[in-house]
Amino acid sequence: MIDRLVENIKKTNAPIVVGLDPMLAYVPEHIKTEAYREYGETLEGAADAIWQFNKGIVDATYDIIPAVKPQIAMYEQFGIPGLIAFKKTVDYCKEKGLVVIGDIKRGDIGSTSTAYAVGHLGKVQVGYNTYAGFDEDFVTVNPYLGTDGVKPFVDVCKEENKGIFVLVKTSNPSSGEFQDKIVDGKPLYELVGRMVDTWGSEVIGKSGYSAVGAVVGATYPEMGRVLRDIMPKSYILVPGYGAQGGKGADLVHFFNEDGLGAIVNSSRGIIAAYKQEQYAKYGEEHFAEASRAAVEAMIADIGTALERAK
Repeated sequence: MIDRLVENIKKTNAPIVVGLDPMLAYVPEHIKTEAYREYGETLEGAADAIWQFNKGIVDATYDIIPAVKPQIAMYEQFGIPGLIAFKKTVDYCKEKGLVVIGDIKRGDIGSTSTAYAVGHLGKVQVGYNTYAGFDEDFVTVNPYLGTDGVKPFVDVCKEENKGIFVLVKTSNPSSGEFQDKIVDGKPLYELVGRMVDTWGSEVIGKSGYSAVGAVVGATYPEMGRVLRDIMPKSYILVPGYGAQGGKGADLVHFFNEDGLGAIVNSSRGIIAAYKQEQYAKYGEEHFAEASRAAVEAMIADIGTALERAK
């Protein structure tokens, strides 16, 4: 799957991923009104609204992006109907040829970790039959429990040709409370990065990149430079662009010299673009066109930064 992601990035010339993290506040009123007319102001109504919202954005952008990243918490808050909307979103994006990164941030041990890996990346046995549960292409994984928590995901990745992104240095302000602590003379995030490189050595694709990638926030570009060297074969998923302050010029060190090796995420900066002053001209009715314009601006920003860095 890492080779497929690299292919999609090359084909679109867009090392970006759209974060499908819908909150009801982002969904235009006409979509909510229609959903509530059919299902009422219920969990089902909310779930249908976010599904229709997602579909509009995907229809407007799928031809110019390589991947999407739905954050499962935004769906779980609506209970079972929300999870159904999550699954519909995953399936629809895959039908459109997009790589799907499930942002689930799971981390446990033993059979529990295996169950998470099987449920999201693998197949579960039911009698004589096997079924794919959520069936994302990649998921995000919390490494806090160590190899016991990560290995079951790597094993499923080998079996199913899937991938993971391990949290290494996250973009939130308080990440340093743990991630920056010095352990054996190195920041903890560097030690985690070295483990990512080790875990990934078993699953190198034809592209030369590993199925075990890393999450490193755009808000810490200097740390990104260090981690790029530590994990030369790992793709880096970079959150924090746009709404959290990251810019294209900050991101060049996350990439390798071949212009590959990183994929940059923007969530509300794209899906709620119509609420921003620069895209207000589109209005709520044309929210998806605003999202496409925001994607095009992001591609140009990152592309320009990478050209200047050559």
